[in-house]
Amino acid sequence: MIAIDARAAVRPGLGGVERWARELCARLPYRVHAPRPRLAHRAGHAWEQLALPALSARDDVLLCPANLAPVAARNVVVILHDAAPLRHPGWYSPTYATWQKALLPLIARRALRVITVSPFSRDELRELLGVEAEVVYGGVEERFRAAEPVRRERPYVLCVASQTARKNLGALTLAAAALARDGVDVVVAGGHRPQFAAEASLDGLVLLGHVPDGQLPGLYTGAEAFVLPSVYEGFGLPVLEAMASGIPVVVANTTALPDTCGGAARLTEPEPEAIRDALTGLLRDTAERERLAALGRERARGFTWERTAREVDAVCRAASRT
Repeated sequence: MIAIDARAAVRPGLGGVERWARELCARLPYRVHAPRPRLAHRAGHAWEQLALPALSARDDVLLCPANLAPVAARNVVVILHDAAPLRHPGWYSPTYATWQKALLPLIARRALRVITVSPFSRDELRELLGVEAEVVYGGVEERFRAAEPVRRERPYVLCVASQTARKNLGALTLAAAALARDGVDVVVAGGHRPQFAAEASLDGLVLLGHVPDGQLPGLYTGAEAFVLPSVYEGFGLPVLEAMASGIPVVVANTTALPDTCGGAARLTEPEPEAIRDALTGLLRDTAERERLAALGRERARGFTWERTAREVDAVCRAASRT
């Protein structure tokens, strides 16, 4: 019997690890271990470390898809999406960074298998934790490929990212000022998470905060373009969601993002002036926007959650035979 830790799947917020957890829970025929919703966040650490090992003791494999796993369990396959808390602990609250620094090495060493989401993250885990991880890419749901566009009062460029230091949202302020003169907004969908350090000034950006998951496809489709200025990404699922939605993409040329984009986006340095120039130039070049949109649609077709689930399942079944 294979089971899955669904703690991240029951969280009301939706970031990359939550998306992975929900998609795998929906597609894999595993036994689901889920806490009550009130234990999904901080209080859930105790559930995950103390209750989950007992709940999963008879399972051949326990798949933990969201960076953490019970250190007492010896049947774990863990998905570590990146090593950001180890590489850049200052981006997080001191308590969270200390917790991650203590747990991640134990989890990685004791796991039956480690999965990660990109070659970049594989190399990070090898360097910082001394483990070899198997790469499995994330996917895109079909609903992002043919959504009815959201209509706003003004045209907009969209960024889907939490308001945290690693997302580098402050680098969008120059672009927002320049585009405002052309009647275009820079809109950010995503809230702030307490375990992350706060972002710098975001003057000029239209901050939507948390956007319900069902509204995201239309928000992508209605945008003139998508931008992600992050300085650290283990993969960058919103990039693929934007590509599937048929809008051109501008991203920082950092960490995993060039690999995720596969030549189907405009890459730029993650600096305010470079991002401003990349966005303003793109919005004034209709042919280039159409070219990148077509390349992006084609790129996104290769990423499905069905394929992700099959590849994760193959790793879990191989681990169950060891």
